[in-house]
Amino acid sequence: MSEKAPTSSYTDLADRAWFKRLFEILPGAITWVFLLSPIILSIFEPIVVAYFIIAFDLVWLVKSLRLSFYLILGYTRLRHAQQVNWQDRLTDLDNLDAAIEREQAALDLFVERNHHIPSRLAISKTKRHIYSKYRKRVLYLRELRDHKAKDKLILAPKDLYNVVIVATYNETIDILEPSIQALADVAYPLNQLILVIAYEERGGPGTKANADLLIKKYGHLFGHAMAIEHPDGIPGEVRGKGGNISHAARKLVEYLDTKNIDPINVIVTTFDSDHRADPGYFAYLTYAYAINPNRIYKSFQPVPMFYNNIWDVPAPMRVIATGNSFWIIMEAMRPHRLRNFAAHAQSLKTLIDTDFWSVTSIVEDGHQYWRTYFAYDGNHEVVPLFIPVYQDAVLASTYRQTLKVQYLQLRRWAWGISDFTYVVSQSVKNPQIKLSDKLVHLWRLFEGHFSWATAPLILTFVAWLPLYLNGRFADQLIAHQLPIIASRILNFALVGIFTTVVISLISLPPRPARYKRSKHVFMVLQWLLLPVIAIIFSAFPAIDAQTRLMLGKYLDFRVTDKSRKQ
Repeated sequence: MSEKAPTSSYTDLADRAWFKRLFEILPGAITWVFLLSPIILSIFEPIVVAYFIIAFDLVWLVKSLRLSFYLILGYTRLRHAQQVNWQDRLTDLDNLDAAIEREQAALDLFVERNHHIPSRLAISKTKRHIYSKYRKRVLYLRELRDHKAKDKLILAPKDLYNVVIVATYNETIDILEPSIQALADVAYPLNQLILVIAYEERGGPGTKANADLLIKKYGHLFGHAMAIEHPDGIPGEVRGKGGNISHAARKLVEYLDTKNIDPINVIVTTFDSDHRADPGYFAYLTYAYAINPNRIYKSFQPVPMFYNNIWDVPAPMRVIATGNSFWIIMEAMRPHRLRNFAAHAQSLKTLIDTDFWSVTSIVEDGHQYWRTYFAYDGNHEVVPLFIPVYQDAVLASTYRQTLKVQYLQLRRWAWGISDFTYVVSQSVKNPQIKLSDKLVHLWRLFEGHFSWATAPLILTFVAWLPLYLNGRFADQLIAHQLPIIASRILNFALVGIFTTVVISLISLPPRPARYKRSKHVFMVLQWLLLPVIAIIFSAFPAIDAQTRLMLGKYLDFRVTDKSRKQ
């Protein structure tokens, strides 16, 4: 009895309006104090600012080099995963003994034909190629034997179903149809793939007509297909994607119940209207799900690649789209930091346990991580899938409108800071999770949004502030050395920019015939815009979101305009 009383009092505290408002105010307040402090200190204590910016730049240099390393490794894994035949691997799971025997025989033959296996450091390119093929076979054989050792924990792929919920508001048929066509072209048995088009009543009769047309045209290709209308104005819901896909998922459960399909055998992926799955996505996802014994405690996150229309969008949007894609690749190399973003997948059992997605948050993807985390008392992780889901970069009808829509989209993403209050509140309420674990998660959430809002401004301006705001500081040697030192440190950080540029060029989809080869030159020169873009389209949207939350001016959901050049 004495152990439950404190929990009850803490729960009462966490539910109080003033407590929640306090933690809505806190992130924005800390950000503004941090941004204003260098200005104030430059007037009164410029030496403090000088040493602070040198330390800050050094930390950022180390971070930049580390992230560049992660980007290279992550992109390498992405390319490798796209070359794997995941459907064959699913077939192997159904008969592990035969697969192990086949791979062992192939490995023995491989060694016999090549007489010996060269070392990893062999100079000859041919020998390195032989070693690479040998190593891949060894690793896969080892993987198969690991699966055999825990055979009873692996689900049979033939018993699993994939559901993809495609959410749409009022997008045109030329946006929607390529996404549905891409689903019909995946390298996965379509009789095990269920298509759900979740559309909004408020989208109007045109949206319903598009959904019905696509179900009629493509529905027969899948195991099952249905279009589900989300009624407008349901009490307790905010306008956003969460209410739409949750309503569709509940209708899906009703259908699966009639087929006696166990929810643990169903994997649900959410797509936006412009998302196009890589051909290997569903087979890879099914493989990762089938072999994971803790599958209901996991989310599965592919890599969003904003490349569908990358050649058509203005230069600033290309830089932002590429940067966002690469950021997820880097985060995937640090799965302890990875969160649900855009397209993601979970077991239907998990979704039922969490009452599907949030219907009160406009950032339902990231918020779903936290809802699952607390629903399972901290036993939740995101599993990275190194395979792309291709998405649209922002493109509106005019250049000016495109810039505006891009800013609003990034501000909505930055509204993920609103989860801070939710995480604090749920952490107070849940005594089952270790305090250290809760504090680490809180810190990562806060630090990510804090750096998003502050780092571009600090790196760009602070080194010059003491010199211009304090005349006496100009008489000191460090005053004139500070901008030079800061500049040289950041020059080393250009290694990260160079890495990004190179990978952005080799990862681009084929150039459309309507563009000349000279377009590649602009694909390089666009990165000169990065300092300005980092401030206007990174720091400013994040500061905007945090300030609005601090002042209680809550954001409404705004659908990002989607447009295609024909």
